[in-house]
Amino acid sequence: MLQLPALVNEQWENREGPIVLTTVDREGTPNSIYAGCVRKLDDGRILVVDNYFDKTRKNIQSGTKGAVLFITKERKSFQIKGTVEYHKDDAVYAGMKDWVDPRYPAHAAAVVNVEQVYCGADRLV
Repeated sequence: MLQLPALVNEQWENREGPIVLTTVDREGTPNSIYAGCVRKLDDGRILVVDNYFDKTRKNIQSGTKGAVLFITKERKSFQIKGTVEYHKDDAVYAGMKDWVDPRYPAHAAAVVNVEQVYCGADRLV
């Protein structure tokens, strides 16, 4: 598994607003959602909480790849692309339940594995 570059790790802490998670259905139609309940895991993967997924959940369960897009306070954009895992009733899910706001349903955790990383149009990994 690839690791996030140090620049992206630093800028993750400087992000502003929700991230955008994009997945694709079997017909190739993209679906993008805003997500505010997110964390960067210790190994660099990005965890997005499934609070209200519908199409996103179906796309992940069909084997889609995904992309996480975030912007920094300085207006630099970063995109992390890779395979997406769906976790429910396992250690990843339990760890997520420890920190997610209990006001949200937190049905599961989607985890994006790092395969490609961009800063704007520049490929970093």
